[in-house]
Amino acid sequence: MNFFFSVTAAALIAICGVAGAQTWPNKPIRWIVGFPPGGGADVLSRMLSPKISEALGQQVIIDNRGGAGGNIGAEIAAKSPPDGYTIMFAYSGTHSVNRSIYSQMPFQESDFAPIIWTAAVPQILVVHPSLPVKNVKELVALAKSKPDQLIYGSTGSGAINHLAGELFKLMTNTKMIHVPYKGGGPVSIALLSGEVSILFAEPATIVQHIKGGKVRALAVTTPKHSLAMPELPTVAESGVPGYDVTSWNGMLIPAGTPSEIVKRYNAEFNKAISAPDMRKRMIENGYEPVGGEPEKLSELIRVETAKWAKVVKAAGMKVD
Repeated sequence: MNFFFSVTAAALIAICGVAGAQTWPNKPIRWIVGFPPGGGADVLSRMLSPKISEALGQQVIIDNRGGAGGNIGAEIAAKSPPDGYTIMFAYSGTHSVNRSIYSQMPFQESDFAPIIWTAAVPQILVVHPSLPVKNVKELVALAKSKPDQLIYGSTGSGAINHLAGELFKLMTNTKMIHVPYKGGGPVSIALLSGEVSILFAEPATIVQHIKGGKVRALAVTTPKHSLAMPELPTVAESGVPGYDVTSWNGMLIPAGTPSEIVKRYNAEFNKAISAPDMRKRMIENGYEPVGGEPEKLSELIRVETAKWAKVVKAAGMKVD
């Protein structure tokens, strides 16, 4: 009898899940961003969310939950009901780096299901105009002549641009002071004011200031030239052979969300980032569209987590 009721209950749950997926969506969708307004995560989210809202016929609300390198927002998303009404902006720092540097993590990757790898994001090495350097070689020489005197900022301890700075220090045998901020917006302001003199920046937060002459761009961190600023050399070809830091952005959803809903999200995001107008806008802001099946994001997270674990260990980085 117990077996009969167990099977019946399981069948009813499955039926309810299918029925829920069929009527979805019928209310607003929460899009969690684990960083404050003004940073790269927020910029891309607000760029894409109108397309998703239009496609699904529901309001999409951006919910900025900054702190702990994106962990706070990720924990909120992980604990949300798997009903398709909460999705999360995924970022390389939060989902590939944090596990290696935080002594305790409030979520596991198994708490999420992948939706899509939206974009690859080159970081741009920029300096305050007062810094007397015009290229990477001059920056390395200056840093070596002034150990522990140059200050570089980041969007938070363990953020991908923090890792970019630590990798740069390791590969150039230089010593610089790291100062973390609470997102791309705050650290960009710090660079503009001269509070920090060096930043490995997300293009979306800094391109306008480069074009306006308020900061000086030296190079991009990726092996290939950036689509947004192809005139910039790479760090690798500027005197640091083998240097490679590529950030990535994607979308996740709480594990257990009906597969039909995940497939719908994947389809709509693929349509959004492949639309000519959106593709042009993303590239202009430094985001290089990727797309594809959800499994592509899962594999990316696996590979990137292993890669950055080695860098974190070599740099001796830890956040309690």
